[in-house]
Amino acid sequence: MDKRKVIQAYRSGIISIQECAQILGLDSRQLPNLMNQMVFKTELDTSKRFVNS
Repeated sequence: MDKRKVIQAYRSGIISIQECAQILGLDSRQLPNLMNQMVFKTELDTSKRFVNS
């Protein structure tokens, strides 16, 4: 399953943080770090698209 979809479901309130961690195979304490990494990667990818366009 796509990590982004699972995290979006958590952020939307569809699943709890424990359910999110279980689906991703992580400890719930690891999720904030993962989310920060995904936000940073998304911002980096977005800025690359604009620079290379």
